[in-house]
Amino acid sequence: MLPCRGVYVSLLTFLSVAALAQSPAPQQSAAPETPTASSFDDAAYRKLDPTLSFLRERNAREYAIDSAKGIDEASYVSIGGIEQWVTIRGDDRHNPVLLFLHGGPGDVTNSWSFAMFAPWEAHFTVVQWDQRGAGRTLRKSGPSVAPTMTLDRMTQDGIELTEYLCKHLGKRKITLVAHSFGTILGLRMIRERPDLFFTYVGTGQVADETRNYTVAYEALLEKARAVGNQQALDELKSIGPPPYASGRGYQVQRKWANRFEGADRFLYGTLGLALVAPGYSVQDLNDVIEGEILSGERLVPQTRSETMKELGLKFAIPIFFFEGTEDFTTPTELARKYLEEIQAPRKEFVPIPGGHFAVFMNSDQFLRELVAHVLPSAGGH
Repeated sequence: MLPCRGVYVSLLTFLSVAALAQSPAPQQSAAPETPTASSFDDAAYRKLDPTLSFLRERNAREYAIDSAKGIDEASYVSIGGIEQWVTIRGDDRHNPVLLFLHGGPGDVTNSWSFAMFAPWEAHFTVVQWDQRGAGRTLRKSGPSVAPTMTLDRMTQDGIELTEYLCKHLGKRKITLVAHSFGTILGLRMIRERPDLFFTYVGTGQVADETRNYTVAYEALLEKARAVGNQQALDELKSIGPPPYASGRGYQVQRKWANRFEGADRFLYGTLGLALVAPGYSVQDLNDVIEGEILSGERLVPQTRSETMKELGLKFAIPIFFFEGTEDFTTPTELARKYLEEIQAPRKEFVPIPGGHFAVFMNSDQFLRELVAHVLPSAGGH
């Protein structure tokens, strides 16, 4: 996520793909239309369907949970007056529960994270939730839910979900892991109901929306100089520091944040994973795109003024920031400074090699840190 002005990394990635697929080609009357490599070919896509079906079925077998000991549920749960999509997976029902809050806003992870989170399921019962206005939750509710998409309402959604999980899974408390935009909701949830949570882990942690782009810009310049990337230096200097009068400045920052973090390769790879995820289909990609658009429109304006004070400086439970060492989206150093200001029973900054998406791109290392720092206090082993 790129905070403050709504130039969200995942949103722009998916929209760039969507635009190619959905926008009609310019009409040319001077010459007859000729096929090109980029022309839409429905028959060719349909020919791919059997392969995708085969891969989904194979992944369903290879990532199956032993029902005798574990849990694998995917269903709609009544939360906040609407039906919201929730998945629960783990190898052992006795393991601690970990609720993962996706970023974006609207960037659901259910449809493509199965391979990355599978190792986590040996240690935790992992819960993912398509938030209000996103993914399969949006498919069920439709866009009429838009007026209810507020930070306050979605914080209550998260609390209601946590209460449901504690009752449904027989747990006293759970662990909360939040990414990017999800960290805004996560901090609100633990401030309001600390009794429901063992620990909070923020990654791609939002720290100060009013300073985010300025700090990121300086970090990008420093990185470009360090690696001798003259093109990056030229483009960044051409736009100057934020704020920007047009979207170009934010687009240039997004471009180089993604390049330096290696996020371009990861983000486009999620499209392929979504196409072969057990129980998912192309429809889910459409749901993601629609949800990111709606969520961006409704929620970005609500987060622009979030400073450290608004996010919270005093918490009643342990706080961990597992941050990518080179996050140019929600800058690493800004998150570190935020943690320094926080008062909590325990707090720790844990660097993870990578950038804004280190939780996915380096998910094994992230898990090792969870096991070392979080699992013991959550009653795990």
